[in-house]
Amino acid sequence: MIEFSHVSKTYRGVRALDDVSFTVEPGCVTGFLGPNGAGKSTALRVLSGLSRPTAGSATVLGRPYAELDCPAYHVGSLLDAGAQHPGRTGREVLTLGAMVLGLPRSRVGEVLDRVGLTGKESRRRIAGYSLGMRQRLGIGHALLGRPRVLILDEPANGLDPQGIRWMRGLLREMAAAGCSVLLSSHLLHEVEQVADRIVMIGRGRVLTEGTVAELNQGRSLEQTFLELTADADRSAA
Repeated sequence: MIEFSHVSKTYRGVRALDDVSFTVEPGCVTGFLGPNGAGKSTALRVLSGLSRPTAGSATVLGRPYAELDCPAYHVGSLLDAGAQHPGRTGREVLTLGAMVLGLPRSRVGEVLDRVGLTGKESRRRIAGYSLGMRQRLGIGHALLGRPRVLILDEPANGLDPQGIRWMRGLLREMAAAGCSVLLSSHLLHEVEQVADRIVMIGRGRVLTEGTVAELNQGRSLEQTFLELTADADRSAA
């Protein structure tokens, strides 16, 4: 379970998050939507223990991320697919991750198979990877410890249609196994295809949340998103 409880974050007098509260239940894929600068990345950094909230709390499985015993066993995260050493191969990256977690080498092969990076692709240096391959590797790294929570920031960037379909199936499979999935993305149509619930954020505040059907009410998710974020911009002007 993921829970944001009245989280605010201020940087040098600028409020990036303003009293954000929502939950992601086990077995649920929650789409986290908002325009650039809305506060999505800040919220994910607070949740992942990379940034401390000014007020409120963000917890994973009932505890702050930093207080979890061996967090990577419980939480898999992909916040930046480019944050990988370009001189290492995909297999080397996952092998190092497995060593840190005390996992057997066999787990590396399992994950490479699951994300579709096998054969020559697993032995290629990351400098030669496409963005889609880097995304697959980042997702693979997040899955190493068999997490109960997944935190993904724009995981579909660079994926081709087959890759997006694969990712959609993976997220539904993880949710079916009881995982809590928080998915931040600009691809509204894809989020609409895979998410159980939606949280929309604008100007650092939660604008609305609910199932896709509850939010749309006869409109497309895109229309709902554009109307709500435009209203937030007008209110802040």
